Order: sequence, then C-alpha cells, then structure tokens
Amino acid sequence: MKINRKNFLKIAGLAGAGMIVKTGQAGKNEPFQNSHSQKFNMHGYAAPKLEKVRIGFIGVGSRGGGHVTRFNRIEGVEVKAICDLVPERVKDAVDSVKSAVNKPDSYTGSENAWKKLCEREDIDLIITATPWALHVPIALYAMEQGKHVGIEVPAAKTIEECWQMVETSERTRKHCMMLANSAYGDFNILTLNLAREGFFGEIVHGEGTYIHDRVSNTESRWVRDKNNNNWFGFRPWRLKENIKRNGNIYPTHGLGTVCQAMDLNYGDQMDYMVSISSNDFTMADKMKENAKMDDFYKPYVGLNFRGNMNTSIIRTHKGRTIMLQHDISSPRPDVRFNIISGTKGIAQKYPHPAVATSHDGWLPENEFNAVVEKYTPEINKKVGAMSKEIGGHGGVDFMMAWRLIDCLRNGIPLDMDVYDAALWSSIAALSEWSVAHDGNPVKVPDFTSGAWRTNKRNMDITLQKGGNTKLAER
Repeated sequence: MKINRKNFLKIAGLAGAGMIVKTGQAGKNEPFQNSHSQKFNMHGYAAPKLEKVRIGFIGVGSRGGGHVTRFNRIEGVEVKAICDLVPERVKDAVDSVKSAVNKPDSYTGSENAWKKLCEREDIDLIITATPWALHVPIALYAMEQGKHVGIEVPAAKTIEECWQMVETSERTRKHCMMLANSAYGDFNILTLNLAREGFFGEIVHGEGTYIHDRVSNTESRWVRDKNNNNWFGFRPWRLKENIKRNGNIYPTHGLGTVCQAMDLNYGDQMDYMVSISSNDFTMADKMKENAKMDDFYKPYVGLNFRGNMNTSIIRTHKGRTIMLQHDISSPRPDVRFNIISGTKGIAQKYPHPAVATSHDGWLPENEFNAVVEKYTPEINKKVGAMSKEIGGHGGVDFMMAWRLIDCLRNGIPLDMDVYDAALWSSIAALSEWSVAHDGNPVKVPDFTSGAWRTNKRNMDITLQKGGNTKLAER
C-alpha cells in the first residue's frame, strides 16, 4: 500500500491533533504597533559638517564624568557646559577639563537645570548619562532645541519613548545616537568584519548576553561610604529599575554586534520575540541581609525583584534567530556579546575569543591569529592603540566618542542612528510584556517604517570616509 502524506497523517494521528506546524504561522501579539509614517529617513543621513563640535554634558556621575574627560581629548571638541543635580559632580567635571580652550559653564541645583543648558545657542551636541527615566525627555528637548544627541544605554525604557525618539529625530533632522560602546570592542568589530567579508557564510544565529554580577560583592556594591555612596546606594534609581520590572531590562550590550552582523534595520529586521524569566533567587534575600547592616535597605525588604535569568529569543524576517540573556544577580563570570554563527563558521567571544569553520573544534592559536591579522578592519588599526591609551572599558568608550566626533566633523553618517537606538532598546519593554504573558510571542515594531528593505549598510569600520580626527593637543 502506498502511503501518501494524507494517509500518513491519519495513521500517525497527527492531523486530528492539530500537530501540523508551519514556521512563522503561530499567532503573534501586536500590542506595540504604530501607524507612524516616516517623515525623513535618518538612516544614512549626513548632517552639515562641524569644524568644531561644541558639547554640553548632562549627568556627570561615574559614567558621565568619564565621558567629559574622554571627549575632551578629541580634536575639534569644545566642552561648553556641564550639568548635574549634584553640585560636587559638576565642579569635579569642570575642573577636569578647564583650560584656555575649555571654560565650561555649570548648571546644577535644580531638577530642570538641564533645560537651560539645552537652550543655549552655542552647543551642537548633548551627551546625556543620567538615570534611564531621563534619557528620552532630555533627548527630545535637546533635538527640539536644534542639538544632536548622544544617549547612554538603554536609550529608552518604553516603546512609546522609542517612537518619540524616532519621530523627533526625523522631524528635526538631528542625530539621536545611543552610546553603545560595546559595538566598538576589538573582537566585536573583528566579528562584524568577518560577517561582512563572508567568513561565516550566511548568518543563521547570534547570541548576546549581559551576565555581570552586581549583587554578590557586599563591600563594593552595598556598603555605603561617608558620602552615602556605593554602587547601588549611589544609584538608588538603578536598584529600583530591578523592582517590579521583569524581563531583559538592559539588552543593548549583548545585542548590538549581533544586530549589525545581521544587518538589522538595513537588509533584515526583527519579526517577533518570546521571553521568559526565572524566579528571583538572590535579590530579595540580599535586601534582607543588607537591612541588618544598614537601615537604608529596609524599604526594599519584601519587594518583588526581577528574576535572576531572563532568556529572550528573537526571529527575524529572513528566518535568523537571536538568543539574549540577562543576569546581574548570580555569581557568574562576565559575558557580553558572545556568538555569531553561520553556514560556514562561527565566532565566540567568551570565555576567550575564538573562531571555527567546522565541528572539529576551534582554530588553533596560529590560525586564529592569521584570521585576526587578515580581517582586522581599518578602524581598529587606526584608532585601536590610541583608544587603549585613553581608556574607558579597555578603550571602547574612547573609540565610540572619537568616531562620533569624527563623523560630525566630516559631515558623514553616524555609525549608529535613531532606528538602532529604538530597536535595540525596545527589547526591554517587549521582553517585559512577553514574560508577563507567560512567554507569548510579541511582534517587534518596525521603527524604520519599512525602509529596512532598501537602507544601505551602516557603521563604516573600513573608514572609507572620515578617520582624520586626531587627539587634541591639551
């Protein structure tokens, strides 16, 4: 008897059980879709070049203060103004760069002091490193005042904020770049070049993580000093971000290089995602422990914290997959961006950088070094040593700052645009929705309004344009 497909399904008992599965046909929830029509495509946009880039800094704590000193080392930069709610931080930042070239004005003492800074006519670029809730309000106001903006990660907390960034950037034609420093890591840029040169064949899958223990070390994280400072006590807003929110609330570090290798926003686009979280096994207990040594933590006892591990899986329109993970409260070694896998090879960053072209194993050291030598792109060759000298997370902070200024001074498109900021940041809110709905799939908004199908590739790691900005002589 010849068994055709229909008979086979009857015999197997699958037809009646509804077990015929077609990829991509599962129901996808669309609570965050938007009818936005692109007013102007900011992807590939080159703003008029600026011989001098006059910068105002808003938020100069540990992260923002580092931005001030690093940007100040770049040719063509003038630090015009510095703002923070805490006067001592402003004074320290001003003193760190004050010179014959820079005599920055101070803005402090008011929660809205940053608005006056944004309203100045002698500023071209705003760099903001504030608590997350202020990222978008500052960015929107700055763009409305005619300023380009660099926003710390994540750029936005909600999908509505992502759309607000996109709409305002398109309408004002002002750049809105998320300061995704991890995209400029040596191995990240090498991996991106390997992907573009076809080393991996067709990209199939990527993995990005932010596994970075922020809880276990009691002394550095939780014990406050005489100035009431510690990692979480100094940043109570950061601790509060981990209360009630449950998802991947800090997705961009692991996601950026994967998106760039897959040409997301310019050739492919995220379609939908699912997300689940474990229970919290450490944060609530840590609050009980901390409250015994310091009354500061008593209000946090008994609150619900996000789960230790969040795992999210994304599918793109071209059928690729991305796995993201977030865990800052388990005692594990650090892991950020980790894997790009294709039909011909794979790159893996942790526990040590490695590539492979078959199942036989990772390339031996001499072959790996040959790959590095052949595929290291121009940006690493030109700026790598200088970046490590200036520093900031091993040099990635400086390379990011240098390239932003280099693009503005040469009047060329930025490496990352507002659509990247919106897409990468949106994963936080999308993951929270999926976790709250038992891991149901959720449609990822298309912040390019369909332009991803024709957009050209972003991030010029070969420095075909620009690359001529030097260190400042000061």
